[in-house]
Amino acid sequence: VQLQASGGGLVQAGGSLRLSCAVSGFAIDTYAIGWFRQAPGKEREGVSFINSGDGNTAYSDSVKGRFTISSDDAKNTEYLQMNSLKPEDTAVYYCAAGFGTRLEGYHYWGQGTLVTVSS
Repeated sequence: VQLQASGGGLVQAGGSLRLSCAVSGFAIDTYAIGWFRQAPGKEREGVSFINSGDGNTAYSDSVKGRFTISSDDAKNTEYLQMNSLKPEDTAVYYCAAGFGTRLEGYHYWGQGTLVTVSS
């Protein structure tokens, strides 16, 4: 089981980035895929989740309306489109496979990708 996150970078406030999470070792609809982030000195928090088996999605209040999560089952890849980025979105973003929307439900993790939003 492997998850590979990519797409982070430096962007100005108001800009956009698209993160990708390439999954191998299992079909992407086997588990929910979640994006978490961790800013310096802060705890890891859930950002967005998708269950591609039934299409259900969830977002944290801090990103609702700005971020969109989606899946490409044919590519076994999941995406996080991030628009209207704010400096407070700066963090290392991780994708993970598991269940639900709580950190404790996720047991397979990719490496992080750094997103830096300048003001």
